[in-house]
Amino acid sequence: MSDDFVSREGYERALELLVACSTEDGFLAATENTANYRRVWGRDGSIAGLAALASGQDDLIATTRRTLETLAAHQGPHGEIPSNVDVRTERISYGGTTGRVDANLWFAVACGQYFERTGDEELLDTIMPTLEAVRFLLGAWEFNSRGLLYVPATGDWADEYVHAGYVLYDQLLYLQALREFCRLHEHLHGSRDHELCDRTTRLERIIRTNYWIDPNGDEIPPEAYHEVLYAKARDVSADRRGCYWLPFFAPGGYGYRFDAFANVLASLLGVSDEEQCGTVDDFTAEVTDDSWLLPAFHPVITPRHEDWTELQVTFSYEFKNEPHEYHNGGRWPLVTGFHVADLARRDQLDRARSYLQGIHRANRSPDEDGEPWSFPEFLHGTQHTPGGTRDLAWSAAAAVIGEHAVRGEPILR
Repeated sequence: MSDDFVSREGYERALELLVACSTEDGFLAATENTANYRRVWGRDGSIAGLAALASGQDDLIATTRRTLETLAAHQGPHGEIPSNVDVRTERISYGGTTGRVDANLWFAVACGQYFERTGDEELLDTIMPTLEAVRFLLGAWEFNSRGLLYVPATGDWADEYVHAGYVLYDQLLYLQALREFCRLHEHLHGSRDHELCDRTTRLERIIRTNYWIDPNGDEIPPEAYHEVLYAKARDVSADRRGCYWLPFFAPGGYGYRFDAFANVLASLLGVSDEEQCGTVDDFTAEVTDDSWLLPAFHPVITPRHEDWTELQVTFSYEFKNEPHEYHNGGRWPLVTGFHVADLARRDQLDRARSYLQGIHRANRSPDEDGEPWSFPEFLHGTQHTPGGTRDLAWSAAAAVIGEHAVRGEPILR
C-alpha cells in the first residue's frame, strides 16, 4: 500500500472521526464509552478545534464554537476552565487529585485561533469575560508573581507522570495564551496593552534563560529564576546541557528527561533559535525509531531508576506507566502531529512527511476485532502495539494538523 494512499485514507478517516466526535455540545474526547472520554474536554476539545479550523470544514468549525461555548458556560468560580464536562448529567471536573492547568491554556489558545480564522465577533463579545477570568487565574497561579506558572503534580496532560513545578510545556502554552490575549486586546481596543505585551516578552526571555542550560556558560545569567538551582543544573546535567530544552525545575532541582511535547512547542512557537532547533532535531532523530512517532518522555523509567517508586503510585485508578507505555516512553500521534507542523514550518518537508506517515500508520492500527483505523492513544514504545483509549479525537487531530502543515498551512496563525 503506497504512502500516498495511506495519507489520503488517513486524512479522510481522521475527518470522519472528528465528525463522529462532534455533538451539539462540542467535541467529545473519544467515541469509545470508556471512563469519562465521552465528554467535552478543555484540552482535547481545544486541540480537536485547532484541527477543525485547519480543515476549513464548516461543520467542524461550528463544533469548535460549541466546544468553546460549553467550556465557557461551565467555568469555575475562580475562572478555571473544566478539565471535562458531561453536559447531560451536569457533571463537571476541573481535574483529578489536582486541577488541570493546561485546560485553561489550550482553551485560551483555541479561542484566539478561532477568532483569528473566523472573525466571529459575536462569540468574541460573549466569551471575553471568560477569557479575562482565565487570564486573572493564570496570573494567580504564578504564586510569586515572577512570571512562571507553578504546576502541581498531575496538573497537565502528563497527568500520571513524575514531573511538576515550573514545567516547560505549560510555560510555552502560557506564552502562546498571552500572545492571544495581546492580539485580542488590540483588536477590541484598537491599541496595544503595553503592560501585557511586556509580560509576554519577559516570559519568553525567562523561558530561554532557564530551560536551555548553556554547555559553555560559566556565569549565572541575570534572568536565572533561582541562582542555586540553575548552578546545580549546570553542574549536574553535563550530559544533557545543550541537547534539548529541560522539562521542568522545582524547589528540589531540575528534571532532565526529554519532554518531546515541550521541545516541539519550543520550536513551533519560535522560542528556539536556529542552532537550538538543529540540536533538538538531532536528538529527536536519536529517539525516533522506525515507527516515526515521538515518545512522550525519554528515557524510559524502569524499576532500576530512582523515579520508579514515585511513578508507581502516581495514578488515578490503575497504574498505566509500565516501561514503554502511556507517558513512560509510549509513542504518541498527538505529539508527533505538532512535530510535523513544526518541521513543515521550517521547510523540512521530507522529514515532516515521514513523521506524518508514522501518524497515519499508528492511527491505522487494528482494534480489538482486527478492524483497521482504531486511532489509539499511543503505541508501545518498542513493540508498536496500540495502547490506551481508541477512537481518540486528538489522534485524529494529529493527522489533520500534519496533513495541512505539509500543504503549507500553519496550525497557529
